[in-house]
Amino acid sequence: MLTFIAPLVLLLNGLAAGVLFGTQLGGFPYLASLPADRYVNAHAFFGTRYDPAMPICLIGTIVCDVALAIGAPVAGARTLFAVAALLAVLTATISVVKNVPVNRWMRTLDPDNLPGDFAERDPREVWGAWNRRRSWLTIAALALNCTALGFLL
Repeated sequence: MLTFIAPLVLLLNGLAAGVLFGTQLGGFPYLASLPADRYVNAHAFFGTRYDPAMPICLIGTIVCDVALAIGAPVAGARTLFAVAALLAVLTATISVVKNVPVNRWMRTLDPDNLPGDFAERDPREVWGAWNRRRSWLTIAALALNCTALGFLL
């Protein structure tokens, strides 16, 4: 069972960390540079592609990490898997509480007819700050998972 779950956690956590790292390198800086109408279009475009995949990757990471935290034969690995699971839970919590509501609101907007107060309600700064936090948490979880697997080799 360990030989199946260990590579799976690296795959799922790695995909999530890679997507979030990519948003830090280019996705969000690009979105932040756009005028409001183009930002709404681009945000909707990205959201419809990442939203279905990211929950699968994060939930899968959590499930695998919990299983590994319970079943790994080395105490150090169990501890690292447990902390990685916690970091993935924090990432998922930030996603659900802070990022998903913005994504849903953005999908309701017509880029050609933005609300008059959009400049005051523009979510980029706050969304970007929470996205940075969840990016670092997911990358840290991946580093812990890699380290934990090192104990098992």
